[in-house]
Amino acid sequence: MLRVRAMSLALCLSWTVAVSGANAGEREDRVQQDRASGAANSAAGDEGARHAYQVAAIGDSLTDPRSHGGKYLSYLRDRCPASRFDNYGRGGENVAQMRRRFARDILGLPADPRQPKPAYSHVIIFGGVNDILSEMCQARTPTRIKDDMEAMYDLATRAGIRVVAISVSPWAGYTRFYNPRRAAATREVNDWIFSQQREGKIDFALDASEVLTCGDSERLCSTFEMRWIHDGLHFNADAHTKLGRALHESVFADCS
Repeated sequence: MLRVRAMSLALCLSWTVAVSGANAGEREDRVQQDRASGAANSAAGDEGARHAYQVAAIGDSLTDPRSHGGKYLSYLRDRCPASRFDNYGRGGENVAQMRRRFARDILGLPADPRQPKPAYSHVIIFGGVNDILSEMCQARTPTRIKDDMEAMYDLATRAGIRVVAISVSPWAGYTRFYNPRRAAATREVNDWIFSQQREGKIDFALDASEVLTCGDSERLCSTFEMRWIHDGLHFNADAHTKLGRALHESVFADCS
């Protein structure tokens, strides 16, 4: 038993090193107005009203530019040159760590006059896979993952920031760590994320599997794997472009 626990801890440590406002009624009215406005703008194309959005993204290595992540934001910057897309990705982080820095990084609390924060219109929240990977040594159960995600959703909503959640992206190709238990945890977390949009608790939930798979909903398209890592989890620039395009078409089509 001790040997099994030691091996589990070693695996967790190796992963960490390697990947190192408004009330509910008012918010629901705003969500419906935004959706109606977005639909009208999409129908009108370039003739619709344009908006310069202020967007923050918080996540793990898939968002952190230091680990070749976050290129989906580069696509959005190109399509929305008058808008702002700030990157708060940190490689290796789980959603509990993101939650601990959410108030400072996204809300600017406590306020720091040396580093003032913009009034963000949206926050993109993209995490969860590191929690599922480390469930044996850090007890990151789906319940705890959902609790931390919900806390971030609530903080943003109370500050009047629209929440855009990206589901845990497909990672079945990471055979060293993927197993039936973690596959089930991934599905549970993702199903919950989608339910948050259906219940009106967040503004949009993007299904990463629909964007990044080719038939197998749990596995990245082979053409999207990074050649120099090839771990079945981290995806390449082409995949980031496709993810950014999906975000643009679904959420930011009326950007300027």
